[in-house]
Amino acid sequence: MMDKAYIQQLLEVDKEPVKLTEKKAAILTKAIENFAKYGYAATSTSEIAKQAGVAEGTIFRHYPSKKDLLMAIVKPGILQLAVPYFAEQMIEEVFHSEEVDLEGLLRVFIYNRISFVKKNVQMIRIILQEVAFHPEIQQVFKDIFVTKIYPTVKERLESLQQKGKLKELPIDTSIRFILSTVLGFIFHRYILTTEPVLNEEQEVDYVITLIFHGLQPNHTKG
Repeated sequence: MMDKAYIQQLLEVDKEPVKLTEKKAAILTKAIENFAKYGYAATSTSEIAKQAGVAEGTIFRHYPSKKDLLMAIVKPGILQLAVPYFAEQMIEEVFHSEEVDLEGLLRVFIYNRISFVKKNVQMIRIILQEVAFHPEIQQVFKDIFVTKIYPTVKERLESLQQKGKLKELPIDTSIRFILSTVLGFIFHRYILTTEPVLNEEQEVDYVITLIFHGLQPNHTKG
C-alpha cells in the first residue's frame, strides 16, 4: 500500500529533498492509483480530488493540467528514479554476481526483476500504459538501456561465449531474445495477470528451460 514515504521516495530525484504536504501526497497517491487502474484518459481530476479529500482547484494550484499531474508522477517518479534504480540495481546485483554460467545468471536476473516489479506494480502499469503516447518517456528508456544495461549485458555474454558456455550467435540478437522473453514473462505474470496458474518457482524454471531449449521436444537418437 502506498503512503507518504513511498511518494516522497519516488519524487526525490538525484537524492534532492522534496517538500511534500499531506494534501499533495494524497493527490499523488490517488492519481497513481487511478491512472494505474483506469488509465490516464479515463481518469478525471474531479475523481482524484474527491478520493484525495481536496477541492479540484487544489490540484490545479499544484499542477496546471491533468497532463502535468501525470508527468509529475511519471517523469521524476519513474523515469528519473525508478528507471535509473532499475539499471543500477540490476547491474550491481545481477552482473556483479558470483554466478558465472548463463543459467545461474538468468535465474538471478529474473528474481531480481520480479522483486522490483512486485514493489512497483502500479507505477509500472502506468508507464506501460502511457509510454506509447509520450516520446520523452521512450527516450529515457533508450538512454538508460544504451548507457547502463546494454554494455554490461554484452560484456558478460561475450565472456560466456569465449568460455564456450553460450552459442555463437550475434550478441545483439541474444540480448533482445533474453530480455524480451524474461521481461515479457514478468510483466504478463505480475502486471497483466491477477491469478497466475503456476507457482513462481515452477514458472521461472519453465522460462529458463524455454530460453535454453525452446519449444521443440527432446529426441533421443537411435
